[in-house]
Amino acid sequence: MSSASAAIPQPGRTKAFLRLVMIEHSVFALPFAYIAALTAMFQWDKNIHWGRLLLVTVCMVGLRTFAMAVNRIIDREIDARNPRTAQRELVTGAMSVKHAWTGALIALAVFLGAAALLNPLCLALAPIAVIPMVVYPYGKRFTNFPQAILGLAQAMGPVGGWLAISGEWSWDAVILGLAVGIWIGGFDLIYACQDVETDREIGVMSVPARFGIPSAIWGARVCHALTTVLFIWYALATGAGAFFWLGLLIVAAAFLYEHSIVRPHDLSRVNRAFFSVNGFIGIALFVCALLDLLVRGLTV
Repeated sequence: MSSASAAIPQPGRTKAFLRLVMIEHSVFALPFAYIAALTAMFQWDKNIHWGRLLLVTVCMVGLRTFAMAVNRIIDREIDARNPRTAQRELVTGAMSVKHAWTGALIALAVFLGAAALLNPLCLALAPIAVIPMVVYPYGKRFTNFPQAILGLAQAMGPVGGWLAISGEWSWDAVILGLAVGIWIGGFDLIYACQDVETDREIGVMSVPARFGIPSAIWGARVCHALTTVLFIWYALATGAGAFFWLGLLIVAAAFLYEHSIVRPHDLSRVNRAFFSVNGFIGIALFVCALLDLLVRGLTV
């Protein structure tokens, strides 16, 4: 190690791990698990059960943390060959593989423990939820559609949130889960466009690498149109009120804005579309859904 690199302070292991798993990006999935959980509470007894909501949060963050850590571990050699990802912690040495695995297994144990505290069905289905989280990073090695696996993984959040409250299967939650999965798969199509040349060079499979950036952008537009339709279906299925419909108008407007700033020949604003707009979509719909449930009688 050179004296210059030695002089650079290395982040603590916990800080490095949180950076590795991008813990702040939980904002993409958590709002929809909350929407499902709160809707289930409304249908159950119209009371917010804060203990269960806390356990839903622990489950979601625990499983997502495990998934992100495993993703980074499995993809570390690919990340090292991609200029955009070459500064990730497992590539630079800020985090060792051993410590990443330790963090991942702790997160998995937290997820399973919280699921066990919720109800027997959540615990029984918890291992199934783990499978796509592990398969996804391998997806880019055997299919041109790894976003489909990511979508499946993300679709489990709302389903799990509903199960955590009711302890019973709900097709309404499945509708919301499909909406979320297709939404996230769609914006990952946009995000993957940044790496198309590198992916082709090193053999990573993806829709942009196989079919081109214009096809990926159009695929994302189709995904987000389907997402909007599924959100509408969910609203109708659950008897949503005016505030939820207002939220859907906001989401539709955000989708239009997102696709207006990302063009096949102009990817300069991909990060704004990926992080800012999509983070806003989740929070905006959650706030509107919560207001709607409160107006309709949900008791805090």
